[in-house]
Amino acid sequence: MENKKSRREFIKKSSLALAGVTIGQKGFPIVDRDKKIMGANDRVRTGFIGVGNRGTQLLHLFMEQPDCEVAALCDVYKPYITRDYSQVDPRYTKDMGSRIPQMGENFSRNVKQYTDYRKLLEDKNIDAVCIATPDHWHALQTIDAIQAGKDVYVEKPLSKTISEGRRMVEIGKKSQQVVTVGLNRRGAPTFQKLAKEIPGGKIGKVTFAQACHVSNMYPNGIGKKQAETPPADFDWNMWLGPRAYRPYQYNIAPYMFRWWEDFANQISNNGIHYLDLIRWLLDEEAPVAVSAHGGKFVIDDDRTIPDTMHVTYEFGSGALVTVSILETSSGSFIPSGFLELRGTKGTLYTGENDYKIVPTKAGQFQTWKELMAAEEFSLDKDDTLLIDGSYKNSTFSLIRNFLDCVKSRKEPWATLEIGHRSTTLAHLATIAMQTKKRLEWDGLKERFINCNEANNYLSYEYREPWKI
Repeated sequence: MENKKSRREFIKKSSLALAGVTIGQKGFPIVDRDKKIMGANDRVRTGFIGVGNRGTQLLHLFMEQPDCEVAALCDVYKPYITRDYSQVDPRYTKDMGSRIPQMGENFSRNVKQYTDYRKLLEDKNIDAVCIATPDHWHALQTIDAIQAGKDVYVEKPLSKTISEGRRMVEIGKKSQQVVTVGLNRRGAPTFQKLAKEIPGGKIGKVTFAQACHVSNMYPNGIGKKQAETPPADFDWNMWLGPRAYRPYQYNIAPYMFRWWEDFANQISNNGIHYLDLIRWLLDEEAPVAVSAHGGKFVIDDDRTIPDTMHVTYEFGSGALVTVSILETSSGSFIPSGFLELRGTKGTLYTGENDYKIVPTKAGQFQTWKELMAAEEFSLDKDDTLLIDGSYKNSTFSLIRNFLDCVKSRKEPWATLEIGHRSTTLAHLATIAMQTKKRLEWDGLKERFINCNEANNYLSYEYREPWKI
């Protein structure tokens, strides 16, 4: 119902004129988009940077929006921009299955094709971009897009480092651009409802929350490979971008980069969803301490991240949060859904489309009866699961909100600051694993208080010529 309502509302909006153009520090045209409120019948001309697995999912969801026009595609792997599945390396399609998109959308010749995102950003006719490249590219491409006067939808996690994320927020605040971070569950009605109720004390004081991502990759994981020559139509140097040069390896790209610390990791890839939801439902900004346990215990592959990881966050409000990334077993330890919040009055178990609250029972020396009634909530389940395990409708709703905000210039549901704060939680966990220490965190200064070694992980040196 919300999607239909929002579509009716934006059709009623009136049209105003396009604002002037100036030139930014990097030579991109900057459009004062605060002065541009698009008309009801205007289509948002959108360029898509990174159109592999997740990028194609987003591309298709944007295409379902009646006011979105696909203007350009950009990727370092040529078959992804020509949308010709028959040209994809047969090893990719054999080993990665559905994670290689089928494509075949038959776009018109008006849809431009790029292998360098900077050329796409030079196109003054493009209003917005959708960025779904590997994590180590998000900061550079988002900042360049903002400075080019484009509105931005950037996939989670927001950044590869905490310093990158803060810089993205700073640049965003200096602009008039609308930026949405793809924390897609911010678009789920279930969590929008709970975010209004749980911080107000619905289940009492919450002192413990937990979530887990479980995927049994035993015994081979991503396998073991040697360096080799990349496919001729794969620009490996551009794929690496700001990261240190290393030879191409088949089990890095496409897709498997998620198990290589230089490019991503699983606490940022999957854990970010749970961390964002917990932070939202508890109305928290930053923890005061974090510790992490785990390692590469079982799986004999090339990954550079743990196969087993358990993280504990401490918040100043008196809440403990644990998130586990378990890739050597199966079966969730959350009784229902994928998120558990334990309050003094009740315990919340929630998934994306439903939740239930179980009243607490009196413990030692207590004589009270139930402090709240049991409760269950469920949406009409007319939804489709995407490859990442999320429901289509929540991502669709977040995209709809982004396009509405492009037209109205209002603040979107998942802002840069929100994305940065939630992504920071994932990075804190990674740094705690790398240092093997309990780290105390100053959320205001965004520095570690008790470990100088940990502060060295807040950023990394970009490979020339890349810089923010």
